[in-house]
Order: sequence, then structure tokens, then C-alpha cells
Amino acid sequence: MLRGAGYVAIESTTDPTQVCNLHRKNCYDLILLDLHMPGMDGFAVMDALKEIEPGDYLPVLVLTGQPDLKLRALKSGAKDFVSKPFDLAEVLARVHNMLEVRLLHLETKHLYDRVVEEQKISERLLCNVLPYAIAERLKGRPVVTNDGFTEVIVDSFAAVTVLFADIVDFTKFSKSVTANVLVELLNDVFTRFDNIADHRGLEKIKTIGDSYMAAAGLPVPVDDHPMRAAHTALDMIEALDRCNEETGRKLTLRVGIATGAVVAGVIGKQKFLYDLWGDVVNTASRMESHGLAGRIQVADSTRQRLSKPFVLEERGVIEVKGSGEMRTWFLNDRKD
Repeated sequence: MLRGAGYVAIESTTDPTQVCNLHRKNCYDLILLDLHMPGMDGFAVMDALKEIEPGDYLPVLVLTGQPDLKLRALKSGAKDFVSKPFDLAEVLARVHNMLEVRLLHLETKHLYDRVVEEQKISERLLCNVLPYAIAERLKGRPVVTNDGFTEVIVDSFAAVTVLFADIVDFTKFSKSVTANVLVELLNDVFTRFDNIADHRGLEKIKTIGDSYMAAAGLPVPVDDHPMRAAHTALDMIEALDRCNEETGRKLTLRVGIATGAVVAGVIGKQKFLYDLWGDVVNTASRMESHGLAGRIQVADSTRQRLSKPFVLEERGVIEVKGSGEMRTWFLNDRKD
């Protein structure tokens, strides 16, 4: 009857114990199942089929001559039923409808899987752009339009340590190499810095040209943020030395560190950026720009909070643009 209606790949069996094996092998779009069979009734077959497709759509159309079994069959997982003795037109109509529903289910599941996968990609990208704690907060914000949130994320921190690292004379160096070499080198150096920052518990804020900015003590406050930043700066100097050994370059780094209060938050509507504002940001930047090649210059605000594991050398008072005279120190090494 089904073949005459144009359906193909039709198989049949009178052994109910073989239904699951056949379905496991062929993944049928529709199973017409009699509830009354010797040795194993249709309900037992449906229970076994559920183990093959747990939580999935069970494509079973049951045949029964007992009206009181219809509701039980639907509760057991059947998607429809046909009463015996059956009418040819009714059977074909129900088969057609079930196959259409099955197709719709598969398409919906495929679309759902795609949405879930794309959501995972979006979340990974969001966490790559923003600190994890901030990304989680953003995901929980209701969207007003496609390009904005109802609220702005902004936090105040009484004390964080900000670090700026800059490759000395990089503009001059960039004129002597190709664009590809330049980008590959920067990618290599900044990837090393990213790994160091992650290991030491700093949050990378951004890169500006050949300058790298990171902060310790946010978005989750910690007490040892000056020590984390100091270790990171020393690690960066060592990492660039190793990079020079591997590449034959002679690049040097200049690092500046300062500690103080900041306001941090997310700005932008379509391209988010987690950024910091406050005098300490400017001070850390000046510590770097007024520093010396291959050295780490530390503001007195940071030096006062550093404990014994570090070797510091007093540089003295220097004139800092926009801030006047400031007492500064060089961070030279770690004590054993």
C-alpha cells in the first residue's frame, strides 16, 4: 500500500525484537508499529526505541484495534495512531503528516544546533574581547536595540596597579622590515605578553601600536596587585630577551608601573572596549615614556606597596609632563 503511494525504502518484520536493530542500522523516518505482537508488545518496543533516541523525536505510528490503548500509546511516545480495521486514505494521510512533522523536527533541530554553536562562538569572542566577569555581566543585560544595552557597565576601584610596556624605537624598526614581518613579530611578542599576564593574574586592557597596557586588581579586586604587576614586568623583559635570541633581533622594552584609583567600564555600542580612566593611568603611561630602554620605572605609589621579594633602585625625582616632579624607582630584579 505504501509503495503504491510512492514511498521508498520500505522494510518490514514480524519479529518485534528486531525493530531496534533495524532502526539503529537504518534510522527510519517512520515506524508503523502494531501494539499486539507475540513475545514483545508495541509498548516494550517503544521503550527500547527511546534508548536509541533519548530525548529525541520518536517516529512511531501505532496500529491498534483497542480504543482504550490509544492514550497509553501516545503517553509512551507514539506520535499518532491508526485504528484497526484501518481505512487506506486515513493511513496515507497520517503517514504523510507524520513524515512532514518529522522533516520539520529535523530542520528545527538543525537550526537550533546552529544557533547554539553560533552562540558559543559569540561567547568565546566576547570573552576574548572583554574580561570574563564583565562578559558575564553583559550577557545578562537586556538589549534595547541591536546596538546598545539599557545600562552602562562602570565600576570604581580604590587601588589597582596599571602597567604600560612599549618597544623602544619600534617606528624606526618598522621601516626596515616588511608589513608581514612586522605583524608576525608583534603578534609573537604580544602573545608572549598575553600568556604572562594571564599567568600572573593581570587583565590585558588593550594594545596601541607597539604599546601594551594591562592592569592588576580588576575587574575582580585583589590585595597583591602591585606584586603581580611587578612580576609581570620582569617576565616581559625576560620574554623579549628570549624572543631576541630566537629571532636575532635586538628589541628592547621600556615599562612603566603606577598604583592608584581608577574608574573602569565598557564603552562603545557595536565594538565593546573595557577601559580605565584616572590619574594613575596617565602616571603609569608617563612612567613608561619617561623611563629608560630595558628598564622598569615604578612610581612611588607602587614602590610603597611592594614587599621584600623585589630589588628596587631609586632613580630620584624627575619632571613628569602634566604632573610635575615625581619620585620614581627602577625595578631591577627579584630576590631569591
